Amino acid sequence: MFSLASIWEVTIRIALGRSDFRVDPRHLRHALLRVGYQELGIGGLHATAADALPPLQKDPFDRILIAQALVEDVTLLTSDPIVGQYPGHVLLVG
Repeated sequence: MFSLASIWEVTIRIALGRSDFRVDPRHLRHALLRVGYQELGIGGLHATAADALPPLQKDPFDRILIAQALVEDVTLLTSDPIVGQYPGHVLLVG
Protein backbone atom coordinates (compact mmCIF):
# COMPACT_ATOMS: atom_id res chain seq x y z
CA MET A 1 0.00 0.00 0.00
CA PHE A 2 1.18 3.52 -0.70
CA SER A 3 -0.38 6.78 0.34
CA LEU A 4 -1.65 9.50 -1.91
CA ALA A 5 0.12 11.80 0.55
CA SER A 6 3.48 10.48 -0.63
CA ILE A 7 2.71 11.19 -4.29
CA TRP A 8 1.38 14.62 -3.33
CA GLU A 9 4.55 15.37 -1.35
CA VAL A 10 6.79 14.42 -4.28
CA THR A 11 4.70 16.62 -6.59
CA ILE A 12 4.97 19.62 -4.27
CA ARG A 13 8.69 19.17 -3.57
CA ILE A 14 9.45 18.99 -7.30
CA ALA A 15 7.38 22.15 -7.93
CA LEU A 16 9.44 23.87 -5.23
CA GLY A 17 12.63 22.93 -7.07
CA ARG A 18 13.95 20.43 -4.51
CA SER A 19 16.90 18.66 -6.11
CA ASP A 20 16.52 15.61 -3.85
CA PHE A 21 13.17 14.78 -5.48
CA ARG A 22 13.95 13.71 -9.04
CA VAL A 23 11.23 11.21 -9.81
CA ASP A 24 8.22 12.02 -11.96
CA PRO A 25 5.24 11.57 -9.59
CA ARG A 26 3.06 10.25 -12.44
CA HIS A 27 5.65 7.63 -13.28
CA LEU A 28 6.10 6.72 -9.61
CA ARG A 29 2.35 6.26 -9.09
CA HIS A 30 1.97 4.23 -12.27
CA ALA A 31 4.92 2.00 -11.38
CA LEU A 32 3.61 1.35 -7.87
CA LEU A 33 0.17 0.41 -9.21
CA ARG A 34 1.70 -1.75 -11.97
CA VAL A 35 3.61 -3.90 -9.47
CA GLY A 36 0.54 -4.42 -7.31
CA TYR A 37 0.55 -1.74 -4.63
CA GLN A 38 -2.83 -0.32 -3.64
CA GLU A 39 -3.28 3.43 -3.43
CA LEU A 40 -4.56 4.76 -0.11
CA GLY A 41 -6.46 8.03 -0.36
CA ILE A 42 -6.73 10.62 2.39
CA GLY A 43 -10.07 10.67 4.21
CA GLY A 44 -11.67 12.55 7.03
CA LEU A 45 -10.78 9.88 9.59
CA HIS A 46 -7.12 10.24 8.62
CA ALA A 47 -7.24 14.02 8.87
CA THR A 48 -8.90 14.04 12.27
CA ALA A 49 -6.58 11.34 13.63
CA ALA A 50 -3.56 13.51 12.76
CA ASP A 51 -4.50 16.14 15.33
CA ALA A 52 -4.33 13.59 18.16
CA LEU A 53 -0.71 12.68 17.45
CA PRO A 54 2.05 13.80 19.81
CA PRO A 55 3.95 16.82 18.40
CA LEU A 56 7.15 14.89 17.67
CA GLN A 57 6.96 15.65 13.95
CA LYS A 58 5.57 18.87 12.49
CA ASP A 59 5.78 17.88 8.80
CA PRO A 60 2.16 17.58 7.63
CA PHE A 61 2.97 14.81 5.15
CA ASP A 62 4.59 12.67 7.82
CA ARG A 63 1.76 13.34 10.24
CA ILE A 64 -0.92 12.24 7.78
CA LEU A 65 1.09 9.09 6.96
CA ILE A 66 1.26 8.22 10.66
CA ALA A 67 -2.45 8.91 11.09
CA GLN A 68 -3.26 6.72 8.09
CA ALA A 69 -1.24 3.87 9.57
CA LEU A 70 -3.17 4.15 12.83
CA VAL A 71 -6.61 4.38 11.23
CA GLU A 72 -5.96 1.62 8.68
CA ASP A 73 -4.19 -0.61 11.23
CA VAL A 74 -1.11 -1.00 9.03
CA THR A 75 2.57 -0.41 9.74
CA LEU A 76 4.27 2.67 8.32
CA LEU A 77 7.84 1.95 7.25
CA THR A 78 10.13 4.97 7.58
CA SER A 79 13.79 5.83 7.53
CA ASP A 80 13.11 9.10 9.36
CA PRO A 81 14.30 8.77 12.98
CA ILE A 82 11.80 11.36 14.20
CA VAL A 83 8.85 9.55 12.61
CA GLY A 84 10.30 6.32 13.99
CA GLN A 85 9.74 7.63 17.54
CA TYR A 86 5.96 7.32 17.20
CA PRO A 87 4.63 4.28 19.05
CA GLY A 88 2.63 1.47 17.54
CA HIS A 89 2.13 1.50 13.82
CA VAL A 90 5.55 2.89 12.82
CA LEU A 91 8.68 0.86 12.08
CA LEU A 92 12.08 2.50 11.60
CA VAL A 93 14.00 0.81 8.78
CA GLY A 94 17.37 1.30 7.14
